Formats: sequence, C-alpha cells, structure tokens
Amino acid sequence: MFLFILIVQTLVAIALIAVILMQRSEGGGLAGGGSPSGMMSARGAADFLTRATTILATIFIVLSIVLAALAAQQGGPRVIDANAVKQADPASGAQPAPAQPAPATPAPAPAAPANQQGGVPIAQ
Repeated sequence: MFLFILIVQTLVAIALIAVILMQRSEGGGLAGGGSPSGMMSARGAADFLTRATTILATIFIVLSIVLAALAAQQGGPRVIDANAVKQADPASGAQPAPAQPAPATPAPAPAAPANQQGGVPIAQ
C-alpha cells in the first residue's frame, strides 16, 4: 500500500510540475481568481491550468499526509546500520548482547639499546 501511494504521489508531482511550467508568468496559479469565460479562449486555458494546479496541489498534500501516517504506523527505522545494531534471532528468542568496543591496549614501549639507559648513553 505504501509503495502504491508513493508511486501515485510521484506521478501527481510530475503532473503538478508540468502544469505549473505551462502557466504564464504574469500571474494566476494558486493565487489567481477564476472567471466564467469560455474554455477555448486564452483566459479559459489559464483558468483550466489554475484549477488543475489547485487540484493537483491538494492531492499532493493529502497524499503526503497519508504517506507520513503510514510510515509512522510501520514504526522503526527503514535503514539500519548492520554494525551498529544486531538483530535478534527470531528462532531462538534470545536478545542480542549490546555491541561493546574492544578495550584499548597501549602499545609496548620500544626496548632501550644495551648501551643506553633512559635515553642517556652509558659509558663503558
């Protein structure tokens, strides 16, 4: 269901972009008013594009709200980093142990040469 609505919203978005780009830049769009002139005149075409923009924008907003509600119902993150979260084995029913970083061990100090002690040469 989520995927179907997502595809429909994508198609509505493409149609909305096309309708907006077909309008003249002199005004109209969502802010313009309508007049009862004929549909075949230039003004009638602008009114049609204005109505189409309003309808497509409304559908787009409604679909966005529906998709957000569906995503919230599904719960949980959709992308999981395999290193950060380990999934429990459903067959055993055991919970996974939390991942713990390896303890840091200091590197061993290099051995002093036989003729030096503490970085100072020893006279022989």
